[in-house]
Amino acid sequence: MIIRLWIYFLKTALANILNNRLIHLISMGTITISMLLFGAFMLLSMNMNNWIRQWGESLSMSVYLNDGIDEKARKEVESAIKNFTGAEIKGFITKEQAIANLKEGLGEQAGLLEGLEDIVLPESYEITFKDRAGSSIDPKVVKSTLEKLKCVDEVQYSQQWVDRFEGVMDMFRVVGLAIGGLLCMAVLFIISNTIKLTIYSRRDEIEIYKLMGATDWFVKVPFLIEGAAQGVMSGIAALLILVLSYSVISLKTIDILGLPVINIAFLSSEGCFFIILLSLVLGLLGGFISIGRFFKS
Repeated sequence: MIIRLWIYFLKTALANILNNRLIHLISMGTITISMLLFGAFMLLSMNMNNWIRQWGESLSMSVYLNDGIDEKARKEVESAIKNFTGAEIKGFITKEQAIANLKEGLGEQAGLLEGLEDIVLPESYEITFKDRAGSSIDPKVVKSTLEKLKCVDEVQYSQQWVDRFEGVMDMFRVVGLAIGGLLCMAVLFIISNTIKLTIYSRRDEIEIYKLMGATDWFVKVPFLIEGAAQGVMSGIAALLILVLSYSVISLKTIDILGLPVINIAFLSSEGCFFIILLSLVLGLLGGFISIGRFFKS
């Protein structure tokens, strides 16, 4: 009996969708776009968080030297660097190499430097620290110690940029949550109004069911299934578009000015499931809102 009842509910929900297919197609298209934007934000946020974590785990430093120092002073700096546990000098950047690296980083905008013939960049040592996660390296102590040397002008390290970038990411998350909330409200509005149109198109039929003794839930369940179906199908469509877009994009890694490479990864299975689950919940909530308003009136 229960199985036959659910078969009836499913058939009724399918009939409602087919009878109002144009409205449902427009509704599902709009919901798909909303969930696609939500999924794209999740994808971007996940990759940026991974990049910040990888960058934070690897400590690198640039030790900028004063102009005009001799070989003896350079040896003094190298000796001071090697005194730190795990420190490794990756290279010495001359003035000419520094300008060449700057031009490479600017890319097409390198032409802006052509009129600046007197530009002088300092020489520097590029340092990395091995196995930072398993050691107690304090970058602030390293920075202050090296800057005490007379031949050292300034020391910059990657963690400084991580701290600054994390502040930007915190703001990005707040904005993302606000946009995500607005998208969810938009989905609720669309689903509830679409189902409301379906309910009003079957108003006479519902009245006949009520007169014949049908319970409220007997009438409500097909509309809830209709809302859930809209949400789930839109969520799956959004994920498919996201997968296709990801597979088409040839650029899977980004290297920015020698910083740790961003390996662009797709959403995890949990992330994909969350999008479909969220779509289902929004569909059911939209259905509840519609039938609640109708039966109250």
